[in-house]
Amino acid sequence: MKVVGFAGFSGSGKTTLVEQLIPELRMRGLRVSVVKHAHHSFDIDHPGKDTYRHREAGAFEVVAASDKRLMLVREFEQPAELSVHHLLAELYQGVDWVLVEGFKESDLLKIEVWRAPEPGQTAKPVRYPEDDFVVAVATDAPTQLPEPTQLPLLDLNAPAQVADWLLQYADRFDYDWELHGGLLR
Repeated sequence: MKVVGFAGFSGSGKTTLVEQLIPELRMRGLRVSVVKHAHHSFDIDHPGKDTYRHREAGAFEVVAASDKRLMLVREFEQPAELSVHHLLAELYQGVDWVLVEGFKESDLLKIEVWRAPEPGQTAKPVRYPEDDFVVAVATDAPTQLPEPTQLPLLDLNAPAQVADWLLQYADRFDYDWELHGGLLR
């Protein structure tokens, strides 16, 4: 399993880039999963649905499955701050690539997503000068980056180029279960 993170401020284009990378990697015959950091109030279930009613009745976990999809919802009895490694341990290990959105403080290799500011706005700071896990920058304005860098610069608006770069350096992104996930399984 290859794992790469995408970090950047809200509105930088992380979700759009990940969304565009999925079909790029799929067209190359690869199976792709996504791990996304969500806010504490998110919900994928809806009032009135059977699964929602089971959860509201106190079920710790609810699994719903069809011939096309599986959904697992787990309710924590106390607030829990899961690491990205806990979430990766939940995934099917037969996946080729996992694209991780958010978890900017993680120890995963990541691509920083940076977008030039709109006219009249201030440029957002960058993470790469202090974050040794940033291995490339995907940007729409390489000449406007707030700090110079020797990191590879990828075109934020060219997901095929980003996919090509990931595949060229795929060995760097091998997930080490012994180091990160071995104790979680």
